[in-house]
Formats: sequence, C-alpha cells, structure tokens
Amino acid sequence: MIKKFVFICLLFFATSLTAQTLSKVEQQITVEIEKNYVDMMELLKKTVNINSGTFNIKGVKQVGEIYANALQQLGFTIEWITQPDSLKRAGHLVAFRKGKKGKKLFLIGHLDTVFEPDMPENPFTVLNDSTITGQGINDMKGGDVIIIAAMKALHQLNLLDETTITIYMTGDEENAGEPRDVSRGDFIKRAKEHEIALAFEGAIGLNTIATARRGASGWRLEVEAKQGHSSGVFAAGGYGAIYEASRIINTFRETLSKEQFLTFNPGLFIGGAEVDVNAAAQKGSAAGKTNIISPKTVVIGDLRFLTETQKINARKTMLNITQQNLPGTKATIHFMDGIPSMSPTKGNEALADELSKVNMALGYGKVMPGNAGSRGAGDISYIAAYADCLDGLGASGKGAHAPGEVLNVNEYAKLMKRAAVFVYRLTR
Repeated sequence: MIKKFVFICLLFFATSLTAQTLSKVEQQITVEIEKNYVDMMELLKKTVNINSGTFNIKGVKQVGEIYANALQQLGFTIEWITQPDSLKRAGHLVAFRKGKKGKKLFLIGHLDTVFEPDMPENPFTVLNDSTITGQGINDMKGGDVIIIAAMKALHQLNLLDETTITIYMTGDEENAGEPRDVSRGDFIKRAKEHEIALAFEGAIGLNTIATARRGASGWRLEVEAKQGHSSGVFAAGGYGAIYEASRIINTFRETLSKEQFLTFNPGLFIGGAEVDVNAAAQKGSAAGKTNIISPKTVVIGDLRFLTETQKINARKTMLNITQQNLPGTKATIHFMDGIPSMSPTKGNEALADELSKVNMALGYGKVMPGNAGSRGAGDISYIAAYADCLDGLGASGKGAHAPGEVLNVNEYAKLMKRAAVFVYRLTR
C-alpha cells in the first residue's frame, strides 16, 4: 500500500510542464509544488485521520495545531482565536504576514467537518490510482492543505516577502456558533482589512469557479385559531390552524417557487390541539383529536437567496401572504438572519478572469463561473460585501458530508499549482 501511495504522489509529474505561457518564476513555483507533493499528502493523511467534527473541540484544536506549525515554519505569525465557553466551539486558526507588495489577500479554510466521533470512522484510504477517501478529505482538509502547499512553494522561493496574506481557518464552519456576531466577529473584522478573499472549499473540477453563493436564513410561521368541534369547521368554527398554515405554505409555493435562485423549504410542520416546538433543536410534539378544530400550528423553514434584494422582496411577499387569513384564524411570520449571500459582482468576475488566465497558462483550459444556485452558504459569504471574492479553489472530489467522501487525486497537484501561481500573480 505504501508503494501504491508513493506511486500516486509521483504519477502527475511524468508529464512535462506546459510552461510556454508561464514566467520563469512561475515555472519554478510549479516545480516546488512537485517537490513538496509527497510531504503535503502526508500532511493531508495525518489530519484526515484526526476526527475534527465541529463539536469535537479537542480534535479541531489538534488539527489546527498541526496546520499552525506548518504555517509558522513558512514565516507566518500564528494566533488562536478563542470563543466564549457558551458557544461550545473550539475557536479559529489565524496565520498572517504583512507587507506592502501587491493585493492584500484573505485565504479561507476550515478545520471542522460534519463527522463527529460517534459516527462510523472513515480513515485516509487509497482506493485506486485516482481516488482517496477519508472524513473531510474533500470538505475541506484537502483545501486547507492546498493553501499550505501554495504558501510553502512561494516561501521556498522567497516570494512571500513583503506580501500581506491572512489565512483564516474557522473551527465551526459546518455549524457556526451562536450568536454569529460573536463566532464570526473577528473573522469579519480581519477580512475588512483585505482587498481579495479566496475560499478553498471543494472545487468543481479545474474549469469551474464560484463567483457567487446563495445566502441562508430562517423563518417561523405561527398560526392560531378558534378551537371547536369539527362539525363546525368551514362555518361558525372557522378553518382552524392547520388549514390556514397549509394555505400559507402552498401559496408561498405557488407565488415564489419559479423565481431563479430563490428557494424556501418548510422543514418542520406541527399542528393540533396542543403543540410544543423546540425551534433551536428543530423538533417538537403535538396532540389532537379528529373531532377538534386545531387551534395551533407552527412551521419552521429556511429561505435561500442570491442577493439581499431578493431576500427582502421574498420576505415581503411571504408576509403579505401570511396576513391574508382564512376566517377564524390569525397568522404571524418571523424571519431570522443566518448567512448572507455572496452576490455576483464585477469584481468577482474580474478575479475569475485572472484565475482563468492562470489556468490556461498551466495548460488546464479556461475557467468559467459556475451555477450560482448550486452552492449553499459558506464562511466567505460573511465578508463578501467587503472584498472581491472567489470560492471553490480547494480539492475536487465528491460525496462531501456523506460516508465515503473522496478526493480526486488526478487534479490535486494541479490545483496546488494553480493556487500558488494565482497567489503569486495577485501579490506582485
């Protein structure tokens, strides 16, 4: 197995570099990536084999310490951003250096995964010459290691000198601590000091990049009605809470479901004579009888959107629908902000064009912005209003958040090279 692993690590370097459009320095960068590749794969293996589920504070800190040590050796100043005990989160790793050359870059990763210690293990395992599996290997320890690989290659050629780069790896991306202004306060504050933000969440191959990500928010619908005998429903007894909640939800669907990039999903619907809902835990209970008109219904759901304007307009429509009540009922809806959207901007598109030039110089083909509706909210969304942004610069693969998550080995070294050359060009 060890021989097979080494073979995979060396497989990519049998082909000659497509260097005709790379500068001499950029060619050297790609060579350094090749020299370091086996070590980077060992770093990936080591951290994938450490469980760092969001609530495994010890594991998240352990992964953070390993990455911190690697970055400190490359000349970065290291800080660990602690969180209040009430948040029950590990904290965040920050590595930075400051200078006066080129654009100020904010590189985003995360240390946690969705896989908690009580879930089945899935250690780093070579499946074949193009695929490796492991918990968090794609989302997003593979992306974290791409950041470190790029920094190492640039450091070895003294190309990080006088640059301003902050690497921010959060410890709770998969389930951010509440309140968000606390768990993301330092993250946002530091991001505002930079001009460009690059997130290394999973890539969709070599030729697609994310210039936009939808935001996510929540809503809670509460309906009250007169309780009475079922024989009076539709007449003196009114329609009851369940009918009214059903009308509202279905009208949401009829009115808004065809709007591009907008989705809204009722995830929990509970009604009856007695209703108990724990919205934070997203669970509840109800009791009722078939001969009682239901007096109470609660529905909780999410709302996803591409721009703040789209979110605001959708909320106005949903509020208007909620207020047009059936006889004998009363309804209210409350909206909760979650993760903002990363709206498509001209600055993001310009960054994508620059990335495409790097991609073509490396011989990988043109890069195009992906479908904005295909990606959910991520950490970069919190700071998208303050910098030009790209996401999806990390490892390619499939099965993120699911057992058997895999990394595409055929593209991994190429993505490291692209990241390193891209950072180099931005910081000149």
